[in-house]
Amino acid sequence: MVLESLVSPFKAEQKPVKLLFLGAVFCSIAILLSLWIFKSQASLIMVFLISMAALPLVFNTIKMEEEKDLEGMEEKWLLKEHVKALKVFMYLFIGVTVAFSFWYLLLPSATVTGLFQSQTATINAINGRVTGHLGFSANMGFFSKIFLNNVKVLIFCILFSFVYGSGAIFILMWNASVIGTAIGNFMRSEIAKAVHLIGFEKVAHYFQVISLGLLRYSIHGIPEILAYFVGGLAGGIIGIAIIKHDFGTNKFEHILLDSADLLLLSLGILFIAAILEVFVTPAIF
Repeated sequence: MVLESLVSPFKAEQKPVKLLFLGAVFCSIAILLSLWIFKSQASLIMVFLISMAALPLVFNTIKMEEEKDLEGMEEKWLLKEHVKALKVFMYLFIGVTVAFSFWYLLLPSATVTGLFQSQTATINAINGRVTGHLGFSANMGFFSKIFLNNVKVLIFCILFSFVYGSGAIFILMWNASVIGTAIGNFMRSEIAKAVHLIGFEKVAHYFQVISLGLLRYSIHGIPEILAYFVGGLAGGIIGIAIIKHDFGTNKFEHILLDSADLLLLSLGILFIAAILEVFVTPAIF
């Protein structure tokens, strides 16, 4: 009751930057409770606790967006209104991701190994499927795999949001934990390589590594997660409309049109994210 009452959907849309702090709070409390009570299963329990804390805000925000559909706004203005909700979701996600990276970097190695066990296994499985890029044809094959895998995750987000109202939040918080683990591991590895540096140079290198770690995964990660939120919003809006018995009315047709636009938008963003991941990020890093 305490965490879910910290901010309302209306206030969140007015000042979405506050969700950075709220996401970090959700993550930090979840990690503390997981290590304290469910230490052996902490890597999954912490994701569940974050999702449970964020669920009321996400559900009520989607519900508010569905009510905007019923007001009969033009599609252009309606999409602009949805952008406010997407900002709330993205800031919340970024806050959770940064907090995961922070705790991965700060906690002792033994604690990190157990706390991020499932996330590390997922990252190793992903890296094991990447065989390298040997030219344009190989890159296109890798691009197809990345894009199709992202579309599969998008379908899960839509399905979970439709069935559970805002169930996609669990998938997205899991992705936040995996991305945060990857960023934290990158920063920890790079800092370990620079332990011979001393004084100001060492401090400067720390900041450089942290910036590179965030940038490396943000280039394609932010648009990719944005696409998942757009798809989750579409599924959630349809689900809430059915719950409210708007099914079969003229207003429901407007809701379907709005959701279809959101789904097409999410696919377009996923396509761009896959291009960035395959062709841009490797060229920079």
